[in-house]
This record gives sequence, structure tokens and C-alpha cells, in this order.
Amino acid sequence: MLQAYSRVSSNKGAAGIDGMEVNQLHDHMKDHWLSIRNQIETDTYIPQATRKVEIPKPNGGTRMLGIPTVTDRLIQQSIAQVLSLHYDSEFSENSYGFRPGRSAHQAVVKAQSYLNEGYTYVVELDLEKFFDKVNHDKLMTLLSYRLSDKVLLKLIRRYLRTGILENGLCHPREEGTPQGSPLSPILSNLLLDELDKELETAWTSLR
Repeated sequence: MLQAYSRVSSNKGAAGIDGMEVNQLHDHMKDHWLSIRNQIETDTYIPQATRKVEIPKPNGGTRMLGIPTVTDRLIQQSIAQVLSLHYDSEFSENSYGFRPGRSAHQAVVKAQSYLNEGYTYVVELDLEKFFDKVNHDKLMTLLSYRLSDKVLLKLIRRYLRTGILENGLCHPREEGTPQGSPLSPILSNLLLDELDKELETAWTSLR
């Protein structure tokens, strides 16, 4: 939790629907952490709705972000850290997005190395609105293969289903994992790993 707190604090970011800023998190946790921890352990913790924010895309249109409260960002960050320990080492060596110690810059360097070997094409694939279309049941099934902690699994599902607050109304979510939450990257990579491995196999046959 201390590691998660350090990460959330350094990332800063906007407040969620409760208006709490990152610089208020320390005092809030000091006063309420024992109660929050008890709720998590007894499977009674209910995440708050996320705040909808739309940001412009470079090529036009907008991207929807779901901004969790600072408290929920802390809890999600701690879960993401544990999931990374379980799964990251098994992801494709050719996967660079949203992974510890990896970056888009490294992917570009890798592509350049292939060009230097004599290959002449770099193919870019974009899964349209991927974050918006994540199937919750599929994702939870994948998680259950490795995680036996039912309380943790139920908490992750609650975060997936947490509604989005827009114009004063909370809209329930049946699919997707909005960008903006600490859990989205690791959960998305978990789903994308199968595709990565298939593309890896196809690439090997082409070489």
C-alpha cells in the first residue's frame, strides 16, 4: 500500500467525484484506512463512481477517460501491482505497452532493428475502442485461472462494473474498462496477451 501511495502521489491527477485532491490522500488514509481495509477484507467495500472526462485525440474526435476517486486509485494501484507480479513475466517479449520498465520508445527501437535486418514494412494495428469493449466475463475467467482469492476477484469485478457519472447521473457499465484507472493497463494486457502470442507465431512463420 505504501508503494501504491507513492505511485498515486507522484502521478498526481485530477480529483474524482468526491472532489478529494491527491495532496489530501495522506490525511484521509491516516483517519480512515483501518475502516477501509476492514471493508475490503470483509467484502463490503463499494467503489465510488468514476468521473467522465473527454479529451481530444490528435487526429480528431475525443477519448473518454474515467477518473476514479483518489481513494479508489490507491486501492486499484495496489491491486495492479500484485497482478503485475503474477502476470507480467508471462506476457510476450514483444509487448511494450503499459508494462513496467517498457515503453513505446523501446518498441520503435525494436522496429528499427528489424528494418536494419533488411525488412521493409512496419505494420501498425489499432483495436478501435478496445478499452470501451472489454468483455467482463471473459476477463474475469482469465483472472480466475490464476487467482484463488474470491474477495479480490469480486472487488476487481466491482471496479469493472463501477458506473460513470455524467451530468449528475450515474450510468452503469456492462463492458469496458475506462482509460484513466490504474487497473486498466494490466487488465487490458491480460486480454491482449493471447492476440500478442498469435501475432508472434505468425511473425515467426513469415521470417
